[in-house]
Amino acid sequence: MKKRKRWLRTLLVFTLCMTLTISVSAGGIAGEIPEEAAQETAAPADASALEIPAQSYILLESNTGTVITEKDADVQMPPASITKIMTLLLVMEAVDSGKISMEDTITVSEHASSMGGSQIWLKEGEQMALTDILKAAVVSSANDASVALAEHVAGSEESFVNMMNERAAQLGMKNTVFHNASGLDTEGHVSSARDIAIMAQELLKHPRILDYTTIWMDTLRGGATELVNTNKLIRFYEGATGLKTGTTEDAGYCLCATAQRDGQSLVAVVMGCTTTADRFSAARKLLDFGFANYTVFDPSSLELVLEPVPVKHGTTGQVECEMGSMQPILLQKGQEKEVTTRINLPEDVMAPVEQGQSLGSLELLHGEEKIGEYPILAKNGIEKMTFSHAFFKLLGIATTMNQ
Repeated sequence: MKKRKRWLRTLLVFTLCMTLTISVSAGGIAGEIPEEAAQETAAPADASALEIPAQSYILLESNTGTVITEKDADVQMPPASITKIMTLLLVMEAVDSGKISMEDTITVSEHASSMGGSQIWLKEGEQMALTDILKAAVVSSANDASVALAEHVAGSEESFVNMMNERAAQLGMKNTVFHNASGLDTEGHVSSARDIAIMAQELLKHPRILDYTTIWMDTLRGGATELVNTNKLIRFYEGATGLKTGTTEDAGYCLCATAQRDGQSLVAVVMGCTTTADRFSAARKLLDFGFANYTVFDPSSLELVLEPVPVKHGTTGQVECEMGSMQPILLQKGQEKEVTTRINLPEDVMAPVEQGQSLGSLELLHGEEKIGEYPILAKNGIEKMTFSHAFFKLLGIATTMNQ
């Protein structure tokens, strides 16, 4: 009897341990990871059927700049730590321009060390590699690290904020005003879902940032400081590449989530969510909808035959054609198999013809609807026939005939 009781106790302990192990492997603390973050869900075919638990949102395909769906995307709201996307953009641009280097060492100022909220507890005078401080800002959303980066780029956070607002204006972010580099609640510090998508799209043009935004867990200070990504989709969503979470009392729970699959790069921004589970659920629903219903079509994959165009009064009788820039377009899935083309070229052109001169256009059609248009250019230049050209040409013909 005693042996049976010991066996039952052993079985109970084993079952409890297995349950805890499964719980930790699925996301750690119960409730930290929303159930939808670890499970595939069927996406509706119509955006109107989406139930997004956010005050405002937008879903954008980054390669084409096409907005797939949105709600109140231009309403100004506190962006919380999503602000750091602009901080990261200016840091990456400073690195690419040679103004700063990834090999730099940053000495922490008193101001940077005084930040509240999320932080890695930088101390005044502490020295840390730029790459480590960048990692802390991206992965753990550390406010002290963000301000240290800002000061390293511009000398002071105030000067850096001026740079942030200037860059926002250049990018056409009409509903954004920055007052700090971290995203801490400050009166008048606002952005919008559309503006956040715009700056996220710009940040994604710097592929090196993905080395940081895709980190799930890491350490600093020789293992003494642990980092866990605040964006849980990095671990639980296929193709997730970033980008930034945000949480403050004024902003609620926000997220700019990015993911890539099959040549498609989506940016989903959700703002003003009530809970952290809502922001991950909202972003996932948007991403699922985009990947399930849309595809990026590359028109350069088309097999085209461009006939040369006759040239009047030119030193050569015709000019060869070539396609100009052919940017990809976003199509609903299935449409890519039904794309037809229409080539528009003139019967002839008058010399002179400049190399790269626009001669006509290629139209992409889905049924009768025009879904894209691209320039057809002159592959080479053709000079206008002059008296001297004509004379020497005739002389050359006559010389050939006499031989």
